[in-house]
Amino acid sequence: MRILIVEDELHLAEALTQILKKHNYAVDAVHDGKSGLDYALSGIYDLLLLDIMMPEMDGVTVLKTLRQKGNATPVILLTAKGEITDMVTGLDQGADDYISKPFSSEILLARIRAVLRRKGEVVPDDVLKAGDIELNTANLKLTVKGKEIKLNLKESQLLELLILRKQAVTSKEQIIEKLWGFDSEAEHNNVEVYISFLRKKLTFLNSEIRINTIRGVGYVLEGMT
Repeated sequence: MRILIVEDELHLAEALTQILKKHNYAVDAVHDGKSGLDYALSGIYDLLLLDIMMPEMDGVTVLKTLRQKGNATPVILLTAKGEITDMVTGLDQGADDYISKPFSSEILLARIRAVLRRKGEVVPDDVLKAGDIELNTANLKLTVKGKEIKLNLKESQLLELLILRKQAVTSKEQIIEKLWGFDSEAEHNNVEVYISFLRKKLTFLNSEIRINTIRGVGYVLEGMT
């Protein structure tokens, strides 16, 4: 899962980034509303943490613009004491939840899980299943019929993306945007390396799941039925 933080308080943005990365989320952070809107419109994010009071463009305007443009990415508003009116307006404009500052990391993570679960992209206990495999995105363990192996973070994020897209073909460009960010300098060979790593680990586990290459298009999981 890739999360965008739009927060002008640099120390808070950095703290949120570290908390989320510690829990295996891919994270980008920007510090003004205009940049936040530009990043969010890329369509690569699974969730936005959006501060209300920001330079360039306030959070409510960012949210309103996103929804007007048909962007349905879940949004959690970050609100300060005294911003109740803006918070209510934000919810009316399509925000999925809000958190009042200051807040604990436990509350933040629980709210994120709840919003993503409502979106239907995360199953309970951070475990994703496809065919004979189980991927635990919290501890990065891949299990097949009781036999398990540890993945690195990029391998886990890549397999998670392929599982969530089910039988849809995922292009190298989509993988780069999701795993490295849309302004990343990562190249196609970076994707090929991690696909190779995953294939070897699936083979090691004797999984029936295979990552099939659709030449000129991308990759798709097979053997999930």
